[in-house]
Amino acid sequence: MSDWREIRERVRAFALGLPEAGEEFPWEESVIKVNKKVFVFLGVEEPTERWRPGFTVKLPESAGHALAVPGAERAGYNLGRAGWVWLPFTGDLPDPEVLFDWVEESYRAVAPKRLVKELDARVGGPAAD
Repeated sequence: MSDWREIRERVRAFALGLPEAGEEFPWEESVIKVNKKVFVFLGVEEPTERWRPGFTVKLPESAGHALAVPGAERAGYNLGRAGWVWLPFTGDLPDPEVLFDWVEESYRAVAPKRLVKELDARVGGPAAD
């Protein structure tokens, strides 16, 4: 997938497919939330001088792996200290399945336990690392 817009849409669709996930637009940017908590920051739809195409997820287990992606960095606003990682939609990205695993990890980090159990029932158990 060379078009970053396609990658962004696939990440967005995967995130919205998780139990009780919904999209909101605070700060005129797309975020995906569960139980009023953000688990994916998607940014704006078109790049600007201040925004590069990418997404931010909370990765308590996989942050080190994600930071090995060229262009990845700890999220700003002190979110990086809590395991949030910004990943570019451009450049040399891992397979989409890896991106989906990171979105799911972020979901699991912020979702209520009852929704994580619902997700486990859907997929047949916790995601393998």
